[in-house]
Amino acid sequence: MKESIPTVGTWTNWAGDESCAPRQVLQPRSVDEVATVTERAAAEGRAVRVVGSGHSFNDQVCTDGLLLNLDRISGLRHVDAEAGLVTVGAGTRLADLNVQLARHGLALPNLGDINRQSIAGAMSTGTHGTGRKLGDLATQIEALDLVLADGTTLTCTEADPEVLRAARVSLGALGVITEYTLRVVPAFALRAETRTMPLVQALERLDELVDGNDHFEFFLFPHSEAALVKLNNRTDDPVRLPRELAKRIAEFAENGVFEAACRAGRRFPSQIPRLNRAVTRLMTPSDHVDQSYRVFASRRSVRFTEMEWAVPHAVCAEVLREILRVIDRDHLDVGFPIEVRFVAPDEMSHLSPAYGRETAYLAVHMYRGMPWEPYFRSVQDIALAFGGRPHWGKRHLMEADELAGRYPAWDRFQAVRSRLDPRGTFTNAHLRRVLGPVRDPGSVPSPEDGHGAGSRTAKGW
Repeated sequence: MKESIPTVGTWTNWAGDESCAPRQVLQPRSVDEVATVTERAAAEGRAVRVVGSGHSFNDQVCTDGLLLNLDRISGLRHVDAEAGLVTVGAGTRLADLNVQLARHGLALPNLGDINRQSIAGAMSTGTHGTGRKLGDLATQIEALDLVLADGTTLTCTEADPEVLRAARVSLGALGVITEYTLRVVPAFALRAETRTMPLVQALERLDELVDGNDHFEFFLFPHSEAALVKLNNRTDDPVRLPRELAKRIAEFAENGVFEAACRAGRRFPSQIPRLNRAVTRLMTPSDHVDQSYRVFASRRSVRFTEMEWAVPHAVCAEVLREILRVIDRDHLDVGFPIEVRFVAPDEMSHLSPAYGRETAYLAVHMYRGMPWEPYFRSVQDIALAFGGRPHWGKRHLMEADELAGRYPAWDRFQAVRSRLDPRGTFTNAHLRRVLGPVRDPGSVPSPEDGHGAGSRTAKGW
C-alpha cells in the first residue's frame, strides 16, 4: 500500500481568516489508506477532520490532530446514464465534476454560484443553489460511503434511511466520506438574463419572480435603491454567448471595479453609501444562453467573510426590509450586497437548514480586513426573530443548546452520531460548540423509522 502524501505547516481557509496547525496533514491515495490512518489516529486519541478547498467561512475543519485532504480520492467512478446515477470520489471539486458530467451528456439539476468546493464539503454543509422547486445539493445524494473511527466502511443507503438522512448534511461529524452516488439529469442549457430593477419593485413582485423562473436570485446593495436580478430558465435554444468584449467588461466590473470599491470603503467607511450607489449604476443588463453549469457558477476573486440564514420563504421580504432598516439606523458600514436565493423543503437531511419548509437564503458579507461582528450579530438577531437557521458552512454566533430547538430532526441526527462516533473522534472545537458533545447512546431517543447502523464492510488491506 502506497504511503499517503504528508504536508506540514499552518492550514488557512479560502477567506484567509481561519487557520490551524494540525499535528499531521495527509493526502491519502485510497479508501484503504483513509481507513488505516483514521483508525490509527483514533487509537491514539487524536481528532480527525477532513478538508476540501477550505471554502467554509468558520473554523469547521480546524484541528490540532489529523487533517485529511481527499484531493486524490476524486473523479467519476461509475456512470449509469440510463438510471441517472453517477458515483464520484468525495474529494472531487465541483468545477471538475461539472466538466466530467458534461462529457457524458449529464448535469447536476442545480448548483450554487461557487464551484471551488469539493463535493463532500458542499454536501456536508448544506450548500444550495436557487429554484423554488429544487432542494439543496444534498437532496441529490442517493448513497454514500463513510469510513468510521474503527477503520470499517459504512455504506449509507435507503436500506437504512435514518443513517443516510443524518449523513447527507453531517458537518463531517460521523466519519470520513469517501464516495457519493448522485442523481443526475441530462445536460441542459439555461437562458441567463441579468438586469437591474428598483428594489421596491423586486420586493413587491417577489413571489411572481420566484414562481415565474426556474432559478431566480437577486442582489441588493445597502444604501441603494436598485436590485440586480438574475433570471435563469431552461431552454432548447442554441448556445449564445455574450460578445468577448462585453464579457470582459462585465467580469472587470464584477471583480476589478468591485474590489476597488471595497478597498476604498475599507479605508473610508463613510463613503460606502456613495460607493454602493456608484457600483449599482455600473451594472449593465445581459442576456445569453449557455450550458447550465457555466451559467450557475460565478468567478469570485474578491475575498470576504460570510454569514447566511435560511428563513421561511413567506417572510423573506420582511426580513430584508428589517435588515436594511437596522443598517441605516445603526450606521453599519456594509459595502457588499445581500444575496437572496430560494429552495424547496428538504426532509431528506436531518440538519438541512431548509428542513420542512420552503426557504429563502439571505447571505451577508464583509470585505476582508473589515470588522464583521457588529453587522453579522444584528443580522443574526433579525433572522432568529423570524425562525432563521444558519448555513453550516458560514459564520454564525450560535451554540448547540440554541440550535437544537430550530431543527425538528436534531435528536435523530444526534442518535446516529452517538452510534457511529461514540468516542467523538470526528469532533473538534467547532462541532462541540454547534452540535455539543457526543451524547451517551442510551440518552438519545431512538427514532421509530430506523434502528440499524447501515451495511458495513471490513477494511481492505
